[in-house]
Amino acid sequence: MKLVICAGPPTCGKTTVLRQVTKRLLAKQIKVSFLKIDVQYADEDEIFHKEFSIPTRKVYSGDLCPDHCTVMVLGDALKWAEESGADLLMVETAGLCLRCSPYVDGLLGIVVLEATSGMNLPRKIGPMLSLADVAVVTKIDLVSQAEREVFRARIQEAAPGTAIVESNALYGIGIEPLVRRIQRAAEVEPPLFLRGNPPIGTCTICVGKKEIGWQSHFGVVRALENQTFYRGE
Repeated sequence: MKLVICAGPPTCGKTTVLRQVTKRLLAKQIKVSFLKIDVQYADEDEIFHKEFSIPTRKVYSGDLCPDHCTVMVLGDALKWAEESGADLLMVETAGLCLRCSPYVDGLLGIVVLEATSGMNLPRKIGPMLSLADVAVVTKIDLVSQAEREVFRARIQEAAPGTAIVESNALYGIGIEPLVRRIQRAAEVEPPLFLRGNPPIGTCTICVGKKEIGWQSHFGVVRALENQTFYRGE
């Protein structure tokens, strides 16, 4: 069985891309199961089940970072997908934590980026992009050719080893290269490990301390003058 994890900022078009991918994989007789991980609301599992009649699940991370939640539940999800007879488990995660990478080492990681979200977006999202195998750029029909070129250059700057697929996912344009990449992807072979190093620790705000000012906290702290960036390496 294969495992594909798809991340990206909210409203970037992840679900639309994965619907187009699923349609093509099913046409190739590849059995797909779908897992959606979000914070407090999601209906993508219902959409996929209704449209494709495939096994679907969803998990709410709640007080847990969705990327951390992915790590916690993925073992159970793989067992569920295998029991459902899937050839491929496709995971769509909210990917809201820009310090983390939700991808599994050795398996396919996809990030979806929206071309209309600003030329500097690739510089802002850290390991979600820099550790991805493929960056899918959506809504390319809504920006100029010059903007597309700048956006592509910014992706290459932030993630030199990441392949770029430009698409108009609403109409399925540019999806086939992604489908071929998924077909070539490696299969799951336990033990599985998170790709890249997680952030160096949990701050005291994460565990409920509410005082304002770094002097009131300990562990991982950040003063105004401290501009050290974690990039996922």
